[in-house]
Amino acid sequence: MDSAAHRRDAAVRAAVTQGVVGPGRPIAGLLDVRGVREAARALKAAFGGPALHAFAVKAAPLVPVLRLLAEEGLGCEVASPGELALARAAGVVPGDTVLDSPAKTTAELREALALGIAVNADSREELARLDALVRAAPTASPLGLRVNPQVGGGTIEALSTATATSKFGVALLDEGAREWLVRAYAERPWLTRLHAHTGSQGCPPELLAAGVRATYELAEEINEAVGGRQVRAIDIGGGLPVNFASDEVTPTYREYADLLAATVPGLFDGRYGLVTEFGRSLLAKSGMVLARVEYAKTTGGRRIAVTHAGAQVAVRTVFAPEVWPLRVAAYDAQGRPKTADPLPQDVAGPCCFAGDLVATGRTLPLLEAGDHVALLDTGAYYFSSHYAYNSLPRPGVYGFAADPQGVRFAPVRAPQTLDELVAESGGAHAADLSALR
Repeated sequence: MDSAAHRRDAAVRAAVTQGVVGPGRPIAGLLDVRGVREAARALKAAFGGPALHAFAVKAAPLVPVLRLLAEEGLGCEVASPGELALARAAGVVPGDTVLDSPAKTTAELREALALGIAVNADSREELARLDALVRAAPTASPLGLRVNPQVGGGTIEALSTATATSKFGVALLDEGAREWLVRAYAERPWLTRLHAHTGSQGCPPELLAAGVRATYELAEEINEAVGGRQVRAIDIGGGLPVNFASDEVTPTYREYADLLAATVPGLFDGRYGLVTEFGRSLLAKSGMVLARVEYAKTTGGRRIAVTHAGAQVAVRTVFAPEVWPLRVAAYDAQGRPKTADPLPQDVAGPCCFAGDLVATGRTLPLLEAGDHVALLDTGAYYFSSHYAYNSLPRPGVYGFAADPQGVRFAPVRAPQTLDELVAESGGAHAADLSALR
């Protein structure tokens, strides 16, 4: 049970035999607790020293997951009132919480400042709001500005946040921006942090490091201008990409930390506190979506396995398969790995549109009704980005621990019931429109 692959196979078999997945519950998310703990420990070991590693809650907004990571010494990076509520429900203390968002309301800012939560202002206008709030009431919150280092984009435009026209942060290279930033800090001694997040999946580590270097150089310039160590911490964001092609974890946190040490050596000399905001790289490799094959058919000579895992759980993969391809593992009706000779086939989901395919022409052992498929590397975002097409209920999510004695499951999120789905869809107001004349 030492390898992640062995634990995965054991978990699938146990999920089938224990009824976590079955005819009446044909899909579930599974999360390897040991894998999550190992990733958190690898992150802390790679960066060493005092640092706040704030997990990006958007990657897995699940209270038990946040609690597990908190036990490993990680905090939370939140980007909405909902994410903050989840972090607080998980027991994450304000001092280990960072609020980022390009659209924070005054009420959100006021609450964060009252609690002592760190805030990174995203714009000049937001900084003006902070001015008023700080004048009105003292706060213990560490406050900073997010800058856009404008170092370029990666292969996925939607996840590249340091392009020339990104909606995030104060654009560092725009005319007059650098001077304005230095002056903004000089006029506000309570601005003590500087933040940048260059991008995510599709952005190579070298690009991320370039964004960190630009941010560090700005911090040095600000501190020189004010004649002291006003900027005391640098928030380097997260964004380390994930390998979706195999079980290999690459790049590793150690490799990224070594790259940063070579690119920005001053970041680690003890003069600056360090904040990180990793998300996908902490959880992706430890999760899978397990679903039953309901039917198998051949159409126009093409073999198709119709499963219960489609756009509702893998929306990015279905709508942008060239950018978000997923590995698919085949298991039989008892949850054992299928070993038959592979042949090309499509893996379809349950949604009522032709493009609901999580894999096309994929070479797999022949899938038949009653078998199971596992969408691998789905521990981040695939449990949070549910697409409610066809009113398909959200599947349950379960953590598992696999050892020589067997596999144990713990609920993370209960499957959504049909009654809950109806309530969410306005069931309590069924007659209200008819009352309008």
